[in-house]
Amino acid sequence: MVTRTQRHVVGAHYGLRDWIAQRITAVVMILYTLVALFALAWQGGFDHAGWKALWAHGAFRLATFLFAIALLWHAWVGVRNITMDYIKPVGVRLVVQGAVICALVFYTGWTIQVLWGVRA
Repeated sequence: MVTRTQRHVVGAHYGLRDWIAQRITAVVMILYTLVALFALAWQGGFDHAGWKALWAHGAFRLATFLFAIALLWHAWVGVRNITMDYIKPVGVRLVVQGAVICALVFYTGWTIQVLWGVRA
């Protein structure tokens, strides 16, 4: 006996993965903020000398880069979900998402330049 099964077409199953990614990136950003505030207080204050001493450490630059990656990923998930929900024409949605991806790649490069660029 042959039974027919109905095929249920559903979305791309981004929901849970996106939800988890947003929470993890938010935790990374919160932890970085707390570490940066603690480090500045530990360095002696929130003045120019404190900031300069903090940025002299390679570990802080790496932590800042991880914060930036978490921020950009967090932003991408949010913007992608918003465009998928509210921009119905596929062509327009792809153009908007492509523009956002280009901007995020630019911001990543800019972050690298700021953190490890040539200093005069």
